[in-house]
Amino acid sequence: MLKKIAVKQLTVGMFVHGFDERWHKHPFWRSQFLIKDESRLREVQTSGIDQCWIDVSKGQDAPAEKPPESAVTATARSERAPKPKPERVPLADELQRAARLRARSAQAMRRMFAEVRLGNAIAPGECISLVDDVVESINRHPDALLSLARLKNADEYTYMHSVAVCALMVALGRQLGFDDTQCREAGMAGMLHDLGKAAMPQDVLNKPGKLTPEEFAIIKQHPVRGYEMLLAGADVSDGVKDVCHHHHERVDGTGYPEGLAGDGISLLARMGAVCDVYDAVTSDRPYKAGWDPAHALSQMATWKGHFDPVIFQSFVKSIGIYPTGSLVRMRSGRLAVVLDQNPSALTKPRVKLFFSTKAGLPLKPQVLDLASPQAVDQIEGRESPENWNFPYLTELWDGDAALKQAH
Repeated sequence: MLKKIAVKQLTVGMFVHGFDERWHKHPFWRSQFLIKDESRLREVQTSGIDQCWIDVSKGQDAPAEKPPESAVTATARSERAPKPKPERVPLADELQRAARLRARSAQAMRRMFAEVRLGNAIAPGECISLVDDVVESINRHPDALLSLARLKNADEYTYMHSVAVCALMVALGRQLGFDDTQCREAGMAGMLHDLGKAAMPQDVLNKPGKLTPEEFAIIKQHPVRGYEMLLAGADVSDGVKDVCHHHHERVDGTGYPEGLAGDGISLLARMGAVCDVYDAVTSDRPYKAGWDPAHALSQMATWKGHFDPVIFQSFVKSIGIYPTGSLVRMRSGRLAVVLDQNPSALTKPRVKLFFSTKAGLPLKPQVLDLASPQAVDQIEGRESPENWNFPYLTELWDGDAALKQAH
């Protein structure tokens, strides 16, 4: 359990989970650590930082204070008041910025993987500004970057997968109530989670077919290899290293590399497991077409023991029951592609109607906000794109146009 307290309230025995100050500006190379002695305590309390987060499951709790009655009333009132949300911009406005960010991030990851293959030390400094930009993009409109990052070809899968998982981790962190500092750590964990794949044999990593048991055993080494690289001197938090090491663990203990189970897997690693799998199964690979986003969620929901159920439900809320780009069938018999989400009504996104199944003919595209009181149609269920072979679904929500302009 996380709790925000004033730095002056810290005592020996507390576990610091993070700081409100920007995570690459505070004086500590790690943002998570146990305060073991008075020297460490003085170091934190004289750092100039005012607020921090402690994890009471890993260390001592802060003593309860008894403020005057008026203060208690004010505190209770402030806790009930909703926190102001960042101002959301229209999807069309954010798509252009998100497309440019997607391209920059993919290039940065390509360079980092190349450096690793050459045997050079990890220097994740460039990722810091990219993760900050991802957080800001998710704040403005999460559907833009999340949807564009899912669109990737086989040549850029390894790099874009890291960018996509970064964005998904930030969006999931937001849904879980993370502040900007925690979202940045989650985003950095997503950006670097698959770093160990840079040390894998390229013929095995990019094999256009099912891996043999021997080849799969090699690939299963990538979490440990990535963790070792980060341990060797990369200036990242313990949480980032842990996600790199344990994003393939499962809550039932059947994952790898250590077979951790339940709460033995950190919160960030449990988040990473969901985000990593979702992006993998919705991406086109040399040996397999990616699943439709809505179909992916329905399938993942049946994998008992794979994911933390609370984290998975929060993940669904963060991207929507019918994520942007999903093909859906309406009660009227028309087909539509999902444009973006209505956060207050997960089953009623904004859609673009474009095809009549009754007439078997295209329609003039029409945007419909299903959350509007005037909406007379609703989603009946998801529809498999494979059954229709529409070559222009991405164009309908402007994804193709945004990517072409960014390039």
